[in-house]
Amino acid sequence: MKVEPGKRVRIEYELKVQGGAVLESSESSGPIEYIHGGGKMLPSLEARMEGMEVDDERDGVIPPEEIYVDGVGLPTRVIPRAEFPDDPEVGKKFQAKEASGDEVTFEVIGVDDENVTVRLEGKGLEYKVKVLAVHDQRPPPPLPTSEGGSDDLVEDE
Repeated sequence: MKVEPGKRVRIEYELKVQGGAVLESSESSGPIEYIHGGGKMLPSLEARMEGMEVDDERDGVIPPEEIYVDGVGLPTRVIPRAEFPDDPEVGKKFQAKEASGDEVTFEVIGVDDENVTVRLEGKGLEYKVKVLAVHDQRPPPPLPTSEGGSDDLVEDE
């Protein structure tokens, strides 16, 4: 069975900032299961998984322009507020160096008392994915019935 819209799919995965840190991984959180095309997965990643089958593996890079939709998307990071030199404000941009030495631009998208959530600008998303299972969606649970097994529904006359 192939990965296609409406199928229940279980995968192992890893998502990284291009050339940088791991954002999410099934190694730490376990495999995920989702309905393909159901809006819970990054659309550009789903598109790259179309047609895959159980045990297929794929990796690549999703360019930044395919990650963000109306300013929403991956990758984001939560950083302790104490690591910011100024008072961070939503919409403000900062530049910093990654451990790799690459310079990156962050845009602040959320601030609370302890942490700052930032979005990395101009970076692609590296992905690795392995399909573990593909199934039809589970049918909805049966409707409740009376003791005799007949439905409690009555037709209008």
